[in-house]
Amino acid sequence: MENMGAFENICNLLRNHSYKVTPQRQTILHMFVEHVDRHLSAEEVYMLVKNENPEIGLATVYRTLDILADIGVLIKNDFGDGRTRYEFSRKDEHHHHHHLICLKCGNVSEFDDDLLESLEAVIMKRNHFKVSDHDLKFYGYCSNCDGTQ
Repeated sequence: MENMGAFENICNLLRNHSYKVTPQRQTILHMFVEHVDRHLSAEEVYMLVKNENPEIGLATVYRTLDILADIGVLIKNDFGDGRTRYEFSRKDEHHHHHHLICLKCGNVSEFDDDLLESLEAVIMKRNHFKVSDHDLKFYGYCSNCDGTQ
């Protein structure tokens, strides 16, 4: 989905859920569209948007992120660093992608290969338990922090 198309689709989704598309919400949404590959915390979003729109408060950022998560536009992630981070939802994925989290610099990157499908089949067969989703996080050191490049 191209950036402007994604922006307009999300604005329409907000309207369909009876939310106003305020200039503040538009600014926050633009930050996610511009930083689509990042996993942003509310504080990071606030720092990005205050340069463009200084009257936006941190409470507005939190409320907007909660709304976007409630309507399924964003996914909330907890990477164990005490901050909730947000990323765009990928409704076309069967499962969420996985995350690689650097313990030194805090960088979060994505790992898209779903290697757990065979494990899910074993779980279903042995335990008669149908897995509908999973969340996998790998903690370690990125190539910049590990020194091996």
